[in-house]
Amino acid sequence: MSDGSAEVTGQGFDPDSDATNSPQQREELLLAPYAMPSARSRGRVHPESADRYRTVFQIDRERIIHCAAFRRLEYKTQVFANHQGDHYRTRLTHTLEVAQVSRAVARRLGLNEDLVETIALGHDLGHPPFGHSGEQELDRLMESHGGFNHNRHALRVVDLLEQRYADFLGLNLSWEVRESIVKHYGCFDEPALAEFEPDVPPTLEAQLADIGDSLAYDSHDLDDGLRSGVLELADLREVAIFARSQESVRKQQGTDLPRRVLIARTISGMIADQINDLVATCIERIATDNIDSIEAVRAAPGNLLHFSKVMSGEKAQLQAFLQDRLYGDPHCVRVSQKGKRMIAALFEEFVREPAQLPREFLNRCSEIGRERTVCDYIAGMTDRYCVQEYERLFSPHRNDPGRLS
Repeated sequence: MSDGSAEVTGQGFDPDSDATNSPQQREELLLAPYAMPSARSRGRVHPESADRYRTVFQIDRERIIHCAAFRRLEYKTQVFANHQGDHYRTRLTHTLEVAQVSRAVARRLGLNEDLVETIALGHDLGHPPFGHSGEQELDRLMESHGGFNHNRHALRVVDLLEQRYADFLGLNLSWEVRESIVKHYGCFDEPALAEFEPDVPPTLEAQLADIGDSLAYDSHDLDDGLRSGVLELADLREVAIFARSQESVRKQQGTDLPRRVLIARTISGMIADQINDLVATCIERIATDNIDSIEAVRAAPGNLLHFSKVMSGEKAQLQAFLQDRLYGDPHCVRVSQKGKRMIAALFEEFVREPAQLPREFLNRCSEIGRERTVCDYIAGMTDRYCVQEYERLFSPHRNDPGRLS
């Protein structure tokens, strides 16, 4: 009679065997020659021992997911502010969508999925409250003190501002992930960033995460605009990429679909069209330019990954439409201007009297100056925390509930 146990015969899977469980060996089997293997990473500023079961990029991904700046993305504006509805994208949901799209493309191109996902998850860590309008206001306020840019600030977040380890400030991420932050949508040719070789293209994984960001926000900002009522389906008749996808959905699934289903399937089709175009165009470009190594990627005259000319034109048409009809909508503009006014008021008040800052920020004033300290503090705020700080400082009859954790 059997005792219910299974006899293990043959070689089987040994979870403690280096031969069967080496993440570097799995990468060698899966990655294309132009992908970035973890074994060739330039490492970390503060050296750490290798992990038996995780690559450096897998560790980076976990550090980003567990850091406070990542959690705060839940309450930072994408297009519509958090208080305007529960179903609109936030910086966090946008980030997750970028990671999903980028990883899907990486798999088809043979790129390092762990690296591209890590880059995608960290690409917006430096965004202040109230989206790009908040970034513009902080840059204006910091004009005489080095300016503000969400990419540079993201590097400050992962290098300095996160405090999770006894031996160093920041997250001590790998050079390649930090490089991707600096080169997000271009290079920043500044003396302080010279270590990242500003004239050299980043990895294909970093290039892909940038494209995934653009693909995700175009499609999903459109979805949010339709959900909000700011945009109507009839407005999109002349937007080629949307009209073509909608026509395909109606042919395949009928013309009497519920509005939400029609929108969801149409936008899903738009994303699929862009991904298929991107993959085909990139494969052709890689073959034409004989890109067969990391060195070839780095030696290219610019970024190698891009859409076809036709798709690039259609995306430009969609982006122009969104700029005019969604981002330029009076209601959206009013909300963003209100956020700018709150950020400006907080900045001026904290610079005037920094003793109102939390102790850990107040202590930095003598090291990096009042303005940069205040900028770091405000940039780290969520939308709702910014509103609460504004009310605590400028609403005379509001009870101060004390410091928020």
